[in-house]
Amino acid sequence: MAGTPTLPAIPPVLKPLQHHLKTATEHDQRDPVIGYWCRLHALQTGLKIDRKSKESLTLLTAIMEWLEKFKQAHKENEAVTNDVVAQAHIENYAIKLFLYADSEDRMARFNKNVVKAFYTAGLLFDVLTEFGELTEENAHHRKYAKWKAAYIHNCLKNGETPVPGPAGEEDETAENEFGTGIGEGRTNENFQRPQDLGFGGSQPPYPSNFGGFLPQPPVGSGTIPPHPSPSPSRPGNPSSLGEQHPQMWNSGATEPTSDKPGPLAASGVELSCDAVAKAQKYCKFAQSALNYEDVPTAVENLQKALHLLQTGQDS
Repeated sequence: MAGTPTLPAIPPVLKPLQHHLKTATEHDQRDPVIGYWCRLHALQTGLKIDRKSKESLTLLTAIMEWLEKFKQAHKENEAVTNDVVAQAHIENYAIKLFLYADSEDRMARFNKNVVKAFYTAGLLFDVLTEFGELTEENAHHRKYAKWKAAYIHNCLKNGETPVPGPAGEEDETAENEFGTGIGEGRTNENFQRPQDLGFGGSQPPYPSNFGGFLPQPPVGSGTIPPHPSPSPSRPGNPSSLGEQHPQMWNSGATEPTSDKPGPLAASGVELSCDAVAKAQKYCKFAQSALNYEDVPTAVENLQKALHLLQTGQDS
């Protein structure tokens, strides 16, 4: 089993990778799947920035070799090998973090834990771009989470009291305001499940409705948003490094295409390919939630899938 890798120093040109690599390290014990995808996103980002210099190539090759070992060691874990399951796993985790931080923020409970939760959620929405373009709702969540993290961070640093909820104009450069300081020294090795995402022992407990996604985010319904279809291949597929490690670039599951009529819902309505895919994704979300022992979320998504299959309409 691949543990936390010992990587070469990050060259200055690849500094944008450091936050995702740090998040990966923080999750190697809590949720290794998150660690894997954070490193894969860092690799893809690094390949787009610089794959020619010796320093960058040394780091990127080390990340790639670790990813291959991890994937081989977890080849039976669909959250590693199947893009649909992986997307559901990461998005479920990111939304839980976001809604927890948003709930704490709106109750005016400001601390470094809320900053870390917002910022980590923003980074995980970055990782979701590996599966295609973000939905409009998730793109807003990403921007809002990073802005809110920067805003609360700066208020606490300056001895000011943050304003709960949306306030003012979201800062496009929020993620650059942290440098490397956010979350330093807070590895939270005892963290096990999303229910424990308090990032510290003094954190108040989660609201009882946390598992059901009832706290409202800044925009949208607060329920799981629709997903883009998994991309046939991930962006930034390398040519030089990829030839050395071709198994790294398998696309995983893609949605089937067919000219045959779709299956019929229980009501007799023909189900479209999109409806079938959405029902499958609700089931994947339920499976991911059960992995976290989050029964309310699993039930909610199974009910959505059942309603869709019975009526042909998304609830």
